[in-house]
Amino acid sequence: MRTYRGLFRTPGAKGFVISGFVGRIPMSMLGIGITLLVSAVTGSIATAGAVAAVFALATAVGAPVMGRLSDRFGQARIVVPAVLGHAGALVALMLLAQAEAPVWTLFAAAALAGATAVQLGSMVRARWSHLLADPAKLHTAFSFESVADEVIFVTGPAFTALVATSLNVYAGLIVAVVLAVSGTLAFSLLKSSQPPAVRHREHRGSPIAIPGVALLSVVLLGMGAVFGTVDIVTVAFAQEHGHKGVAGLLLASFSAGSMVSGLWYGSRAWKLTLRSRFVRGLGVFAVGLTPIVLIGELAPMAVALFFAGLAISPTLITGFSLIERLVPAPQLNEGMSWLSTSIGFGVAIGAWAGGHLAETFGASNAYGFAFGCALLAALVGLLGSGWLRTPVVSEYRSHS
Repeated sequence: MRTYRGLFRTPGAKGFVISGFVGRIPMSMLGIGITLLVSAVTGSIATAGAVAAVFALATAVGAPVMGRLSDRFGQARIVVPAVLGHAGALVALMLLAQAEAPVWTLFAAAALAGATAVQLGSMVRARWSHLLADPAKLHTAFSFESVADEVIFVTGPAFTALVATSLNVYAGLIVAVVLAVSGTLAFSLLKSSQPPAVRHREHRGSPIAIPGVALLSVVLLGMGAVFGTVDIVTVAFAQEHGHKGVAGLLLASFSAGSMVSGLWYGSRAWKLTLRSRFVRGLGVFAVGLTPIVLIGELAPMAVALFFAGLAISPTLITGFSLIERLVPAPQLNEGMSWLSTSIGFGVAIGAWAGGHLAETFGASNAYGFAFGCALLAALVGLLGSGWLRTPVVSEYRSHS
């Protein structure tokens, strides 16, 4: 832990880390919160998965747009109107559900909520890249942020499932709205640590045109599909076994494996190249998902999900480190956002497919889709890894 404590001696770091952590807690609550609410209102896990997929899809579409605007105008000027719109859309979703409005209105509210979701994870990483010139410290910072994400994903789903099933189906989403607004507004006030806005830049194209960024985006699309499938299918799996409230604990186990490996990974100095670590992480990720396809009981599934999650953080940490090397500094918010948007698209695909497959073939069989997506991501990463062999450090990095 000594490795991580040194990060907070960086001026301004504590403020944006804490507010960024609070503001992005809802990212782990909204998927399962929307799924539980819509399934309770409509009685269909497939409809719930489709609404959650629309939310994730809209989040994915909005992420690079928000990243580009943040690069141009500064983070603080973008996140305030965005989070207010996001909160308003989530409130509308809950009111529409309460009023038993037509199902299409739930899709519309979910789309607006997703499009205005603030990508605080990408923005926090962009601030670390702006403040830290030492690659070793940046590796530790990215590792810390991935561990923070996993802490959020360990606690968020379990808390949301607990309050939704024991108190009120709306309770989890209400807490998510409060945390998103308070954390994001606090983050927006900390302007000294944000990367400078670049109104006029030499690089007018999008970072997605960089081959390495495109490859990473495709791979993380596959990983996102795994996350989306596991989220929805695990709810169905717990429901099939008569313990719907256990779904949050099962998802927490998945994230706990990632959190443990992230702490270990970030504390080590690695001699392997980023490319090698990324490809190996994808291989371990695919292999680790094999047992969940074969298990049909709750307790063994919790153990299997823990081990399946072990490769998540190291792979994502390495992916963000590669983006930091590949993307020019004036486009860093947008570059980081492309990874988030790829994961979001994947989550949307996985949520939609997982809901329909679980309803048609049963939850245990539906996990096979997640395994297939992991295999495809590993194959694409291996075949295209040449684009990641020699990351190009931007000429702007020294001026950031």
